[in-house]
Amino acid sequence: MAKNYKIYLGGKWVDRKEKIRVESPYDNALVAHVAAASKADFTKAIDMADKAFAITRELPAYKREETCRAIAAGLEKNIDKFARTMSMELGKAYKDAKGEVTRAIGVFNVSAEEAKRIGGEIIDLDWSPGSEQRLGLVRRFPRGVIGGISPFNFPLNLVAHKIGPAIASGNTIVLKPATKTPLMALMLAELIDKTDHPKGAVSILPGSSKNASPLLEDDRVKLITFTGSSEVGWWIKQHSGKKEVVLELGGNAGVAVADDGDLDYATTRLLYGAFATAGQSCISVQRIYVHEDIYIKFLTMFKKKISKLKVGDPLDQNTDIGTMVSADAVAATMETIREAVAGGAKVVTGGRAKGNFLQPTVLIDVKTSMDVCSKEAFAPLAVVQKYKDFKKVVDEINDSEYGLQAGFFTNRLKDIFYAFKYVECGGVVINDIPTYRADHQPYGGMKNSGVGREGVRYSIEDMTEVKILSMNLK
Repeated sequence: MAKNYKIYLGGKWVDRKEKIRVESPYDNALVAHVAAASKADFTKAIDMADKAFAITRELPAYKREETCRAIAAGLEKNIDKFARTMSMELGKAYKDAKGEVTRAIGVFNVSAEEAKRIGGEIIDLDWSPGSEQRLGLVRRFPRGVIGGISPFNFPLNLVAHKIGPAIASGNTIVLKPATKTPLMALMLAELIDKTDHPKGAVSILPGSSKNASPLLEDDRVKLITFTGSSEVGWWIKQHSGKKEVVLELGGNAGVAVADDGDLDYATTRLLYGAFATAGQSCISVQRIYVHEDIYIKFLTMFKKKISKLKVGDPLDQNTDIGTMVSADAVAATMETIREAVAGGAKVVTGGRAKGNFLQPTVLIDVKTSMDVCSKEAFAPLAVVQKYKDFKKVVDEINDSEYGLQAGFFTNRLKDIFYAFKYVECGGVVINDIPTYRADHQPYGGMKNSGVGREGVRYSIEDMTEVKILSMNLK
């Protein structure tokens, strides 16, 4: 039977007449009814968060650490429950859903550590005459109310990346999860509610973007942290007034496999990079460049490994690839594939859809102007191209409006450091896929991929203001 969920408004569970239907992309079965927050609910949550900030800003580090540890422990005890629910609401393969829950546990544990490390520094101010015996104490202080907006594709871990650092840094937060996948955030709220964290400090409000407008309009919200599409992200930045904004947006990650790379390892990792979460990740591998000397061998090996992937029921623990999020997403991807084929591209494998399933698809003989290269696919779709010169393949990877992460399979130090210097993206991954992300690393993009960085410590830097106390010791 489908469960009914209420909104989590400032520490209280509140029901609303308007409901959000959460349906499984796998079989369209009803998973849950979720109360939809009104515009007034968002305003009230901001009001409560603003008042709770008077308490959270005074919380000692060990208290903030305890809250984050308690949330992590709650997730640890309920891994299967969270993973199964995620598989049902998103269609994500159980093994990937379980991996996401494990990562979220790590985010809250890292947040617990970073709660003790915000600190500051002492700087000498006597660099010029007249400043003798002067000293500066530099520290970070919480901003206040944080507005968080999270996407559908990682409905727990990307929520954790907003709530964990907010709690750790003494801020309060009002979060709007994606309407397609709100259950993870609400289940997380149940764990937060069991801690000693001040009521009112955290609100989780599923609802429409229109009703969430107070997050952008209310001056008491000091920072917006948004993860989602580039189109929506830049619109938010335009309409956020004087607020600080952190945007984690789209990508079409490029990977180069050099002739000295470990081909067996590269093809195995690229299976995950291109097709995990049905390719619905902003750092999903979309463009694969293979040195011409190993191109045929790569394609043969890659296609063989793809053929062994299991596409099917997300709750089956042997499934490798679940569904895409909706029929519209599948239809849009199929149209992109058809356009590429009409323009001369060839399908190596896949290219077929049934319901909300899209078979893992690889195209060759593509043109860089095609949407399969230039736009974000957000689907289990990758293109493979030849390259000869390393510097030119770096240029090809840079030939994109996005710049989130890129990967290179090579052991040549000169090429590694060339890529690190010249690739126009926020992260360069060597001998692995750009889909790799450690949750404490700085993570974010250049160009159309966003502004600012996540990763707990780096999120805390965005969520805090720097102040200096200048002291004259004469």
